[in-house]
Amino acid sequence: MKSIIVITMGDFNGIGPELALKAAIHPTIKKLCVPILIGPLSVFEQTAKNCKLKVPLAQTTLVQLHRSGLSVIDVGDGIGADIQYGTTTKTAGRSAGAALERAVELCVQGKAAAMVTAPLSKEALNLAGYSFPGQTEMIALLSRSQNVAMMLVSDTMRVGLVTIHSALKDVAANISKEKAIEKIAIIDASLKKDFRLKRPRLAVLALNPHAGEKGLFGTEDDAMIAPAIADSQAAGILAEGPFSADAFFGTHAYKKYDAVVAMYHDQGLIPLKMSSFGKGVNFSAGLKIIRTSPDHGTAYDIAGKNKANLSSMIEAIKLAVQISQNRRDHD
Repeated sequence: MKSIIVITMGDFNGIGPELALKAAIHPTIKKLCVPILIGPLSVFEQTAKNCKLKVPLAQTTLVQLHRSGLSVIDVGDGIGADIQYGTTTKTAGRSAGAALERAVELCVQGKAAAMVTAPLSKEALNLAGYSFPGQTEMIALLSRSQNVAMMLVSDTMRVGLVTIHSALKDVAANISKEKAIEKIAIIDASLKKDFRLKRPRLAVLALNPHAGEKGLFGTEDDAMIAPAIADSQAAGILAEGPFSADAFFGTHAYKKYDAVVAMYHDQGLIPLKMSSFGKGVNFSAGLKIIRTSPDHGTAYDIAGKNKANLSSMIEAIKLAVQISQNRRDHD
């Protein structure tokens, strides 16, 4: 039996609805799973019209799936869907937030195997009253998941993050030995459970240039990161480092490891996106439920123009299905 995968619309002023709709009717996805869209039905109808897609959209509650058309869980009641492509609006944030809440609920209840989230605007989400720095943090709270790590997955590497959406000036203050240990453990456990790797090898990056150069360029690597790696090793995790990030990626050392643990967002995601932009997947490791998303944003500049690249969205759905199967096998 095919898994039910719920796909949230994201920001309706961006490319989210286009990605969700086109991915759900893609032949590859239809063979893999039963996709169900979540968002205002009116938005998906307008998107289908813009993209000249003749696809029957059928409202559903998941109690009964519609074989004659693409199922949509309509969260548009009471939320105006005044589409203004390329603009950040409160109503788009409310709609995106409502879709996320419904998707998490269905996954927690076991009615859906996984959720895939189309890109949204964090600014719009906050305008609507959702005080979260990103979708990952909101989904973690809604699913009551205590220990979560953001992981980007591509065909060339997997990168997990110790800090996620922190201003660069705050990164060092947000890193501690305990936090590094926690993220290393989450990523290791996810590689075993979600990716079926028996003894994964993890490379842990240094925070500072040249791993701090014995304290000349910062003390965090010697004082926090190296001890975190040592404690992780003592717990049976195959972690190594801290590695100077520039040389690590420059020499392609990442090919020797199953995952890289980066200290902050751009440190890990720039090399990953340079090697596979448009094909990477954002995976929330450690969540009680399964959530993936494309590795890019709302692309306001091409919203409503029928130009969105589907590659990352397709990969996100494929990974969600694969992880749901791996978790069933693991359990």
